Amino acid sequence: MASALIEFCEQANPEVLGQVRSATVQGEKRIQASFLASVEKRVLVWLAERTPTAVNSDHLTLLGFAAQIMAGASYALARVDRYWLLAAVGFLALNWLGDSLDGTLARVRQRQRPRYGFYVDHIIDSFGALALMGGLALSGYMHPWIAIGLLVAFLLLSIQSYLATHTLGEFRLSFWNFGPTELRVLLAVGNLALFRWPVMLKGCYPLFDVGGAIGLAGMSLTLIFFTAQNTWRLYREERIP
Repeated sequence: MASALIEFCEQANPEVLGQVRSATVQGEKRIQASFLASVEKRVLVWLAERTPTAVNSDHLTLLGFAAQIMAGASYALARVDRYWLLAAVGFLALNWLGDSLDGTLARVRQRQRPRYGFYVDHIIDSFGALALMGGLALSGYMHPWIAIGLLVAFLLLSIQSYLATHTLGEFRLSFWNFGPTELRVLLAVGNLALFRWPVMLKGCYPLFDVGGAIGLAGMSLTLIFFTAQNTWRLYREERIP
C-alpha cells in the first residue's frame, strides 16, 4: 500500500513524494514521560547552548556509538579483570552524552534533518545494542541466553515503536516512565554493585542474571501491552463498515 502510494505521487507530482516520505517523521508526536525526562531536558539544552560550534550532531552520534561499542567490550574484558566494570560505567555516561545530546543540539541550532536523524540514530542503536548485549553474554556475569533474550526483546520493542511512529504518528521514547536514560542509570548502578558484591541471593544467582531476568520480563510485558493497545486502536480507527 505504501509503495503504491509513493509510486502514484512520484508520477502525478514529484514534489508530493518528499512530503509523503517525511510526513511520519516530521509530524510525529514525541512521547517522553520518563522519571528523569524533565531534568534531562534542561541539562541537555544547557549543554547544547555551550557546545563548541566545531562540534555538530554527527560528531555526538559517533561518540555515542563508539562509547556503546566500548561499553560492550568492557563487559567482555571484565571476564578477566572486573575493574573493566568501572570502565563500562564511564562509557555508558559517554553513550548517554552522545546519544541524547545529538538531537537536542540539532534542535537548538535549528539544523534538523528529521529523516536522516531518525534513520541513523536508530540503526546505530540496533548495532550498539548488539555490541552491548554481546559483551554481557561474554562477560561471565550474565548467562548468554538472558543476554540474547534481552537483545531480542529490545529489537522487538524497537520495531513496535517504529511501526507506531509510521502508523500512529507517535514516537514513544519511554514506556511506563522508563526510558534509555533510566536503563543506563540502572545498568551503571548494577555495575557498581556487581563490582562490590558479584553474587547475591545466597550465592546461587549472579546479580546480572537476576536483573536481566527481571528486565526481560518487564520488556516482554511492555511489548505485549503496547502491541495489543496499538492494534486495537488501529482496528477501531480503520473499522470496516
